[in-house]
Order: sequence, then C-alpha cells, then structure tokens
Amino acid sequence: MEQKSVQDSIRQLREELHHHNYQYYILNHPEISDYAYDLKMTDLIELESKHPELKDPNSPSVRVGSDLSQDFQSIRHKYPMLSLGNTYSEGELRDFVNRVVKTVGHNIPFVCELKYDGTAIALSYENGRLTRGVTRGDGVTGDDVTQNVKTIQSIPLQLQGDYPPQLEARGEIFISRKNFEQLNQTREEAGEALFANPRNAAAGSLKLQNSSLVAKRPLECYLYHFLGEGLPHDSHFANLKAASSWGLRISPHFQLCQNFEEIHQFVNYWDEARKSLPFEIDGVVIKVDHLLTGRTGLYGQIPSLGHFI
Repeated sequence: MEQKSVQDSIRQLREELHHHNYQYYILNHPEISDYAYDLKMTDLIELESKHPELKDPNSPSVRVGSDLSQDFQSIRHKYPMLSLGNTYSEGELRDFVNRVVKTVGHNIPFVCELKYDGTAIALSYENGRLTRGVTRGDGVTGDDVTQNVKTIQSIPLQLQGDYPPQLEARGEIFISRKNFEQLNQTREEAGEALFANPRNAAAGSLKLQNSSLVAKRPLECYLYHFLGEGLPHDSHFANLKAASSWGLRISPHFQLCQNFEEIHQFVNYWDEARKSLPFEIDGVVIKVDHLLTGRTGLYGQIPSLGHFI
C-alpha cells in the first residue's frame, strides 16, 4: 500500500473511531456493533504498528494503554485547584447565598450540581486536542497521568465543533456502583485485596503505573468546570451547555436556580434521589453562575460551596 493511501486509511479509521466513541460513551447512542468497532480498532492498530512514523499521541488506539511502566511527573497547575468551602446546615447555606448577593449588590443566579465521590482531574486541550491530564494533588501541583487518562473512553481525545483554542476542563473520575461490585468480585476471586469504596478504587486505578491495566478498569468521567482563553460565555450554566456540544461528557443533573428557595429544593430532592443514581455522590455543589470580576475581588473565579447531604 502506498504511503499516501496508508495515511488516508489511518486518518479515516481514526475519524470513524473518534466518532463512534462519541456516539457510544457521550451520547449513549451507538451506531455500530461492538464487533464492527473492534474490527476497525484492530485494523488501525495493525496499520500503526507497521507505520510507526505515522504515530499520533491522540489516536483512538491509545485507549488500550501500554505495558510500559511510568513514573508520574509533578506538574504545577496553571490555575490552582482550590478546595470547596463546605457546609452541613441550611443556615450556613443561606449565609453563603446572602453573602454572595451582598457582595455583588443584586440578586444573581446560581448553578446547582451534584458533588461526585471520585477523584478530581484537570484536562488540558490545545486546539481541541487533549494534551495533558493532571490530578488535583495539593491544589498547586498534581501528578501527570495523561497516558492513563487517555484510556478512559468517556474522555474525548479530540474536541468537536466551535471549541476555544485553549481549554482546561475539570471533572471527577469515578467508578459506578455496579462496576465497583464487579471489580471487587473479580479481585476476591483472584485472591486480591478488595477496595474499600468506589472513590478509593477510582483513585487507585488512575495512579497505576501500567496504563494497559488502567484501560481494564471501568473508569468514567464527568466534567463540570471550565477555564481558559476564549470561553464563549461569562455564564457557567451556558458554558456547561457549550461544553457538551464540544463532545465533553457533562452530567445531566444540574440546574439553574434563581434564589435560595430553589437551591434548597434542589438539595432536598437529591437528598432522597441520590439512592437512584448509578454512582456515589456526597453532596451538592452550589456555584455562582457568572464569573465575578472587578470590585468583588474574585477575578475570573466562580465562588462555590459544597453542601453535604
């Protein structure tokens, strides 16, 4: 096969596999069978192995991981990953809302989201391509786990649509309840130590030094916060909607609330409804919808509060 023909075949297979990953893992609407998908992946891996000069770090084939051991480099976050302020009472929650309104000088909408019980991750995209994945660490520096992150099917390697040229997408990597039970059952049958809970399983899996082993763990990811140059909106709610159109996986469980009463209703609802979720949560996150700047002293930040339920 001529070089140009090989390049065209590889490019077409990569585009098709990226598309089918998006249909399956983001939209939950597969267009081809698992068998047909596996055949395309096998063809791609075979062509890439024969033509290593055409290697691409964001090829769908990186999903299978590598047997090579890796050491994690410490990376300084471009934007510090600050800890959430926490509250456990209705009174403290009301105080937070009142404090924000007083600071801004007028009523302002909030976005309520679920607080996922997993391990935090910061994903960097340059011109739509995933370039780095870093753990939270101490909030200032974290571990570079890019190769492991690339094995997680719900994290796109290439964005689509009208995305900003530079983007940091933050989210939570987790394991569903069902997959956690299956993982522990497999470990028990193999005589291995069991994980204490899904959060520990997700965090431990992400830090494995062999990415091919990470690829076998049922890790998932929801993204919930976006930073960078050229974000399309000053509204966090609008940016969540936009991020979904770029191919990023956003939880459907978020709501725009206009006042404390609507926030309180959201919290009370999920205090009960959490039992029906396929994954663990440990509370609700309340975020000011708009980036606050200037006189508030909160330059480009989204004031947020974690409320435990």
